[in-house]
Amino acid sequence: MPDEIIRNLSVHGLRYSYRILPQPSPRTDPVIVLGGALQGMYGWPQMDEHLGPRAHVVTADLPGMGGADPLPPGTGDDILYAAVTGIINDLGVPRVNLFGFSYGTSIAFGCARRNPGRIARLVLGGVPAHISDAQRTQWGRAVDRLGAGDMEGLATLTAEALMCLDPDRNVHRRELARRYVRRSFLHALTHSPHAAQSLRRALGHRPDFSGGLSGVPALVFAGEHDTVTSPERQRAFAATIDGSRFLTIGDSDHWVVLERPDDVADLAARFFSDLPLEPAPALWPLAALPRPRARTAGAALPRAGG
Repeated sequence: MPDEIIRNLSVHGLRYSYRILPQPSPRTDPVIVLGGALQGMYGWPQMDEHLGPRAHVVTADLPGMGGADPLPPGTGDDILYAAVTGIINDLGVPRVNLFGFSYGTSIAFGCARRNPGRIARLVLGGVPAHISDAQRTQWGRAVDRLGAGDMEGLATLTAEALMCLDPDRNVHRRELARRYVRRSFLHALTHSPHAAQSLRRALGHRPDFSGGLSGVPALVFAGEHDTVTSPERQRAFAATIDGSRFLTIGDSDHWVVLERPDDVADLAARFFSDLPLEPAPALWPLAALPRPRARTAGAALPRAGG
């Protein structure tokens, strides 16, 4: 596989960077992957594996994420849209495919609405299309731990607030995902100088998923037990995108990209390559899937972000 390339950019005076894994003979437009608030450019190895043979794979530390400059207080999403547009321009291509997950869905969706002619295809997963006041209160209590310096408590509460913990609902690798998400949050909060600020912004963020979209082929997917925003509400959001498809992925919750990472990456690769989705393993009953690459409890998962 070709070596990765790191490029540094700036937008409105804020430094950020992106990583491209080039493909010598791409079969579709480059794929830009936008993840959670604390998820940097190295959080998507499964995308490299499944999309790498088909397209240039691009991941980024946008302003406020990873090693990029922090976002000034009160900054709106327009600066993030501009940062993504800067990547597209720097790539020198007319259009890209966009994959957005969780917090990254609002950036990807906003970019597509702002400039649909630059987006070839759009995949959005775990869309926080509706956040209740009770959820915001719960997340606010978690963020309050920052004031007390309780990083352990913050990481635990935040991880659990974003997961389905109902024992009557089957979630593949739930405990492994919970431990990993908690550990990832704790690592970011103790090693990144602006991770706490980024987390505050993400949990208090009120993204705009209204207004619909047309002219961009789109796929929206949700874990069947997503408790951040229910699959039913995500389906209603998908219906505002002209001609979009909506799919649920079984045995998973909001962290479907951790619980079924290879299946999600395969689904995205199919959609971005205009291949039929029906044979995708993500849509099969989990018990029927062969798992030759299953990881043990001590093995690494893709890096998490909310």
